[in-house]
Amino acid sequence: LKPDETVTSKKSGKKAEKPKKKEKKPQNPPKKTGPANVDQPEICKLEFKVGQITKVWVHPTADKLYCEEIDVGEDAPRQIASGLRLHFTEEQMMGQRLLVVSNLKAKNLVGFKSHGMVLCAAQPKEDGSGELVEFVEPPADAKVGEVISFEGLPQPEPFSPAQCDKKKVFQACMAGMKTTETGLAAWDGHVFMTSVGPCKAKTICGGVMR
Repeated sequence: LKPDETVTSKKSGKKAEKPKKKEKKPQNPPKKTGPANVDQPEICKLEFKVGQITKVWVHPTADKLYCEEIDVGEDAPRQIASGLRLHFTEEQMMGQRLLVVSNLKAKNLVGFKSHGMVLCAAQPKEDGSGELVEFVEPPADAKVGEVISFEGLPQPEPFSPAQCDKKKVFQACMAGMKTTETGLAAWDGHVFMTSVGPCKAKTICGGVMR
């Protein structure tokens, strides 16, 4: 039988019908998603997740940077670079529970692509010898991947990384991010909360957060 030849039924003499080709359904174009609620407080435009460092190593060429893999409850750990080598040893970094700003645009830091940043508190040392830096830590029972909310504010509707970058959302929040008199992490007095309690620095009270 040749490729173009049709089969004839001996009983009816009719030509067998060729199978109909399935019509392709028109594909709907992807829906365009607009920015999240622009009227919400600035801090609610950022996404902070509970994370834990699962791997850490020294950046091969930058003397102030660590490279980390951080579990934030996603399919794969986030790779993030942090300028913390003057403040923590690798042993102190490994296994540390912390908060990750998870909707920032990825950036190359001395050849290492960093997908977010870790949140720390800082204040000048009493002897004037530099800065004391501590991680902002979630409660011990907070689950990795949990998204932070803010006491007294509506449920956050985080912007996309591109929107955060364009609107410079993190920079706009920095002035209000400080630890309270008791070391709780806060923005304009609104405490960073998990489902099991607040986030805080170990000892830094009234320090900036960045």
